[in-house]
Order: sequence, then C-alpha cells, then structure tokens
Amino acid sequence: MTDAVETRLPDPTSAEPAKRKKTCAVRIGKGPGAVTVGGGAPIVVQSMTNTDTADIDSTVTQVLALAQQGSELVRITVDRDEAAAAVPHIFDKLAQKGCHVPLVGDFHYIGHKLLADHPACAEALAKYRINPGNVGFKDKKDKQFSAIVELAARHDKAVRIGANWGSLDQELLTHLMDINAASDRPIDARAVTREALTRSALLSAARAEEIGLPKNRIVISAKVSAVQDLIAVYRMVAARSDYALHLGLTEAGMGSKGIVASASALGVLLQDGIGDTIRVSLTPEPGGDRTLEVRVAQEILQTMGFRTFVPLVAACPGCGRTTSTVFQELARDIQGHIRERMIEWRAQYPGVETLNVAVMGCIVNGPGESKHADIGISLPGTGETPAAPVFIDGKKAMTLRGEGIAEEFTRIVDDYVVRRFGGVKEGEAAE
Repeated sequence: MTDAVETRLPDPTSAEPAKRKKTCAVRIGKGPGAVTVGGGAPIVVQSMTNTDTADIDSTVTQVLALAQQGSELVRITVDRDEAAAAVPHIFDKLAQKGCHVPLVGDFHYIGHKLLADHPACAEALAKYRINPGNVGFKDKKDKQFSAIVELAARHDKAVRIGANWGSLDQELLTHLMDINAASDRPIDARAVTREALTRSALLSAARAEEIGLPKNRIVISAKVSAVQDLIAVYRMVAARSDYALHLGLTEAGMGSKGIVASASALGVLLQDGIGDTIRVSLTPEPGGDRTLEVRVAQEILQTMGFRTFVPLVAACPGCGRTTSTVFQELARDIQGHIRERMIEWRAQYPGVETLNVAVMGCIVNGPGESKHADIGISLPGTGETPAAPVFIDGKKAMTLRGEGIAEEFTRIVDDYVVRRFGGVKEGEAAE
C-alpha cells in the first residue's frame, strides 16, 4: 500500500556494474583487425580453434567462422614445426579472404624454439601465449622464458602470460607449501595454491618487464576450473597489479554446465569491474559448432550491458495460459532469422545490434513487454481472441490474424531494421 506521509523516494540502488578497474592498454595486431585490450577499451571476445594448425585449409575455415561470428582474437595451437610453418600461410589466406582477425599463438614447452626457427610464424602472429608453468624447468626455465619474451619484444608483439591451475609452477608451489607448513598459523592448501597461481602470473609478468617487454605488451591470466577459486584468484590479481586481464575458466565443460559455469564466474568478476578480454572454454559436442563459445561470450557481455552484438529477442517462458507452441516457434524462428541476417545487417545497418524484439505468449505481460521493446508482438493465450497486436516504438501499430502471422511479423522486423538503421524514410518498405 502507498504510504500517505511519504514525501520522497529513497536514494536509488545502482543498477550499474562497478567501475572498470584501470589497466594498461595493450594493442594487439596491426591494420583493420587490430584490437585494444585493457585501458578502458570495450571488453574483447576471443576464441580458440580446435583444428590441427598444420592443416592450413581446415584452420582457415574455422578461423573465418569464429571471426564471422564475432570473435575479435583467435588463438591457434603452435605445438610443432609443421604447425609453426603453417602459420604464415594461414595468415595470408585469411587476408586474401578479407579476414584480418589477430592470430594468437598458443605455445607450451618448446615455444622458444619454434619462434626462433620459424621467424615468419613469429611475425604473422599478433600475440604469443606462454605458460610459466611449462615454459621450461629448473635451470632452463628462465632461459627459455627469456627467449620468448625477447622474440616478442624484437617483433613488437603482445604476450599473454597464462598461468593455469593444472600446470602450475611446481617449484613455486612447493616453496609456498613449505612456508605454509612451517607457519604457526597455516592456511588451507587450496588457498596456498591460489596464492601460487597468482604469484606465478605476476612474477612472470614482472620478469618479462625486466627482460625488456613493456607493460603495454603484456596481458595476464590465472585460470582454474572451479568457479569460486577463479573469482578469488582474479580478485587477488586485480588488487595487486594493473596488467590487462584475460578472463576464463581453464575448461568450463560441455553444454549447459559449461555455459552456466562461465556465466557465473565471468559475471561476478565483470560486475566487480575486473576483466578486459574473455574466452568461454566450452567443450563442443563431437562434430559440434565451435562458434558457440563466441556466442556465449557475446551473450554474457550483452546480457550484463557491457556491449551489444546482436538484437535481443525477449520471450516469455510460457505457462498454463500459453498451451499453444506458436509463440515458442515464433521466438525461435525470429532469433534464427536475425542471426542469419546479422552478417549482412551488421555491414549495411550500423547500430542494428541494439535492436530489442519481444515475442510474448498472452495478454498478462505481452502488451507491456512488447511496448518496452523496439518492436514486439503479443500472441493470444489460451481462450483469448485469436489476434496478435504488434507494437513498434512503444505504440500499437497493427494487429495480425490468421495463419501467416510468423511470416508477416518477420517481414515487419525486416522493414523496421531498414527504416530505422538504414536511413529509409517512413512508409518505404524493405526490398
């Protein structure tokens, strides 16, 4: 009930994320595909191929698919001479197809040798990813780490220093475990491991600077698979440094589990203002769509209000009032139609990614939600009049009836896109 003596509303609770943590800007790549990670730049979406990099054509095909889906950086495995030799050819073929997405080389164990033996590979890559846990061991560790960093500095390339829970620097971990064991107030072993992961990333980044790689060439990550551990580690890293940060679980898993884990972990960190680039490490189904990880990353950022990539289609979940599947089918078809058209629309209609569409299933929330969208339709629920009012820019524009509602509404959406984002005058229709 309304309080009759209330004279003003309470101070509003913020509906905004925390202010982005200030980090050092890192420019990755050159030319039209170059992106900036950190320094307040938009949060970058990246992905990774799962092809054999030595298979040039397969890798080019997958990189193209990932880039067309919206991946702004694509990482490829460089694990042997054949893969390293293929990299410049992959780069050239992509350029011939008009794709300039920066390529990131993923190196483990012998990256120093591969980059030295294949200078064309070192030049074609925009960034090198190295793991301080396996770049070298004992007396070889600093020598091999230094070799990669020196090559990056020589070629003016960015480096991601990516520490992983599963391949953590055992010498550092043992050292911290020994200190903890000797303490009169030892902490939990898992907390020691989080500290070791944090230190591995930060000490390696500091060492890279000592060798001669400037801070604006360094991105760091400290990945684990458990959501709460990931959140804790990145909060520690962010509190102790201003390096650009790459967020992601080491491996999120398959299907809904992987999507939920990634959204949970990244959502908390992004809300805290932590993170400059993200990757969603989904395990695809056999023969599945690799580009799903890009769509999930985009949807995390768009759902949280950080960026816009594709028009949003809101649809009610359905209830006893919506026993028909018509609204579900229409929501699915409109979403699919928009995704199919986005490559063309993105080029022709700047700003189309901000479009909001509502497909609702009954009179309870249908008209209200449709009015809040740019364009919305409220389909009839069980027992309601078989008519579907359409709302455009908050006002009822027409009512659809009959068997062709889906086709008519799709055409209305297409016309709206052309009119609003293509500079077409009122009354003109899409061709």
